[in-house]
Amino acid sequence: MSAAHRVYARALYEAAKEQDRLEPVREELADFVQAQRDVPELRGLLRNPQLDQRVRAAALEDLLSGEELVRNFLLLLAEKNRAGEIEEVAREFEQLVAKEEGILDVQLTTAVELSDDEARDVIQQIEKASGRKVEATRRVDPDLIGGIVLQAGSMRLDSSVRGRLNRLRTELKGRAA
Repeated sequence: MSAAHRVYARALYEAAKEQDRLEPVREELADFVQAQRDVPELRGLLRNPQLDQRVRAAALEDLLSGEELVRNFLLLLAEKNRAGEIEEVAREFEQLVAKEEGILDVQLTTAVELSDDEARDVIQQIEKASGRKVEATRRVDPDLIGGIVLQAGSMRLDSSVRGRLNRLRTELKGRAA
C-alpha cells in the first residue's frame, strides 16, 4: 500500500467520522468499487492514463449521486489522477474503519477448502483468544499439506505441516553446522 493511498483513505475516514457519516460513506464507497469491477467501461474510464482528467471528472459528475462526501472524494481522486487507484484507497479505508470498530482482519489459509461451519469454528476460536470481532478472508493453498496459517497484519501464525517441516529442516541444519 503506497503512502498516497493511506493519505487519501485517512482524509476520507476523518471527514466521514467528523460528519458522523462513517457507515454511509463506507457503503457507498464499497458500492462504487464493486461497480467499477462489474462495469469494464467504468474501470477503463478510471484507469485510462490518456484520458484528460477534466473529461474523467465530468463523466464521474454525471455518474455520481448519493453521499456527497464520496462524490467529492472521487472527484478529487480524478483531479489528482488517482481515480484508477480507488480499490487500494478503499481497502485502506476499510482497514481504518475496522480498526475503529475493534475488528481484527485476518487471512485464514488452509490446505483444503473448509466448510462454512469449520471456518466459523476457527474464527470463533480466534475471536475468543483475541477478544475482538474477526473478519476473515479465506484462501486455500494445497502446498501447506495440512494445518492452517493465520495472518493478521504483520503477525503470522503458521501451524501448517509445511511450516513445521521447514522449522524442522532449519533446526537440523543448525545442529549439523
